[in-house]
Amino acid sequence: MGEGLVMVGVSGGVDSSVAALLLKRAGRPVAGMFMKNWEDDGRLGECEADRDRLDALKVCAALDIPFHTRNFSGEYWNQVFTHFLAEYRAGRTPNPDVLCNREIKFRTFLDHARELGAGRIATGHYARTDCVDGRHRLLRGRDTNKDQSYFLYTLGQAQLAATEFPVGELPKPTVRDMAREAALPTHAKKDSTGICFIGERDFHAFLAQYIPAQPGEMLTPEGRRIGTHQGVMYYTLGQRQGLGIGGQRDASGDPWYVVGKDVAANVLYVAQGNASHWLDSRRLLAGEASWTAGTGPVDGLRCTAKTRYRQVDQPCTLCYHNDQLLVTFDQPQRAVTPGQSVVFYRDEECLGGAVIAATDAPIGGMTFGTNP
Repeated sequence: MGEGLVMVGVSGGVDSSVAALLLKRAGRPVAGMFMKNWEDDGRLGECEADRDRLDALKVCAALDIPFHTRNFSGEYWNQVFTHFLAEYRAGRTPNPDVLCNREIKFRTFLDHARELGAGRIATGHYARTDCVDGRHRLLRGRDTNKDQSYFLYTLGQAQLAATEFPVGELPKPTVRDMAREAALPTHAKKDSTGICFIGERDFHAFLAQYIPAQPGEMLTPEGRRIGTHQGVMYYTLGQRQGLGIGGQRDASGDPWYVVGKDVAANVLYVAQGNASHWLDSRRLLAGEASWTAGTGPVDGLRCTAKTRYRQVDQPCTLCYHNDQLLVTFDQPQRAVTPGQSVVFYRDEECLGGAVIAATDAPIGGMTFGTNP
């Protein structure tokens, strides 16, 4: 670990609390910074930010380290949330956590930490770094169930060189035990979920504030009308809950799934029961690639990839196709979703990733040809 002041991004959660605890116990000069990244007008319930800030302040007081707070809500709106809305309007399903990490936690936060005299930053992410022959690598967290490297693939050499992940070597139960033994006020606090920095909400109601409902037809792949949807942007591939499909004549009692979207025609496609063949794809195109090493790997690389968080690694071949990546999987993949990220690995190392643009799924898929 490097020398000098380390600024910990204290979120008011147990993971960042223990990250600060570990650095303090190691004799490092430590300070904490709480980032407020969303201005809540109260329309969708009580804002969590004030409670999280108070918890973060209590942790820093318990550890006897300086506490700072910054409001990055303007940066979050301009650099993350506007893109988030644009993707939904286009019918894609974005991953705001990836962009939030790139733009806020490992850019804006890093800049402000340096202004306060910190040479390095630390967060409570379950990931690890090392340096081999002068190259900084992003590695999976030891706790495979909590590994968050998927959300960190946009970090480059400059960010990795300045960042520490103190809990990355630990399993989550150990982190909670350490917080309890140290009497940290966040030791029993449940893990946060929901949109990055916005928290747990009725997502449909939240999104409807910014993207008005646009009802349209809900069809089977064969063209049979099943009902009406409220707007294709509110649904994602593979979704089962919240479709509002009641009993259908001549239909079984099996659940219905979203299997495709036609944004231009405002049509949502659904299928019942074993719908996997409508959701399967073997190839995808992805853009906006980011590589932790700073440069991309060789054409034709064999590696593994995830198209969603916590997915089991899938063997694939990565090729360059004009200004995009063509990823061919050894086995069909279910519900690969444009707007989400495909993230590449070689053993423990996260190589980088890209944003999924299209797949060869049966509904709305693209034909890539045999020799792109």
